[in-house]
Amino acid sequence: MPLTALLVMASVTDKLADWVTGVVDDIGLLGIFVLMAPESACIPIPSEPTMLFAGFAASDGAYPWWAPALVATFANLVGSIVAYGAGYYGRIELLERQKFVHISPKHLEWADRFFQRHGDKAVFFSRMLPIVRTFISLPAGIARMPFGRFCLLTFLGALPWNLGLVLAGYAARDNWDQLRDYLHFIDYAVILAILAGGGYLLYRWRRNRSGRAAPDAV
Repeated sequence: MPLTALLVMASVTDKLADWVTGVVDDIGLLGIFVLMAPESACIPIPSEPTMLFAGFAASDGAYPWWAPALVATFANLVGSIVAYGAGYYGRIELLERQKFVHISPKHLEWADRFFQRHGDKAVFFSRMLPIVRTFISLPAGIARMPFGRFCLLTFLGALPWNLGLVLAGYAARDNWDQLRDYLHFIDYAVILAILAGGGYLLYRWRRNRSGRAAPDAV
């Protein structure tokens, strides 16, 4: 990767970490909710700096150690419900625009079968996986996983992840600056995943568009 790109990424991640910690520092538990809800609604705001700093703030007496984990988990649930609803009610739209988005009824049938067999494990364990947890609710909604089960597994899966990050931040205390340096690697992974996903979607869109144009030319 060119040096310029690395410098740009470093600048972006520095600003992102500063912004996230600033929000939590300024408005506390409400800030945690505001940051964590979009993270589960397909908006890739990394939870690591948010929750680690929340744990650090808890160690300084800002609030009880368990409070940020609980608030973040409820925020994850709210954001996940939004993404689930978008997938659930957008299923018909996908079928109507299947040529544009390159999704066929067979793809949806496969998703239905997958969530029938592995949906519980996928929703629960994905909450502890970076990047995956941001987007898992959308296909769960598209596959129309039972809503009550989806909410329960989302809550139970998100809680240990959030709690672990809070406790790590709580334990760091005076070593927060050193811990913060390691967050760059997480931020880089998120940015690269966004770029890769965007590049893939652009590739599929251009390929699908050229495929439709070829018959017209004939």
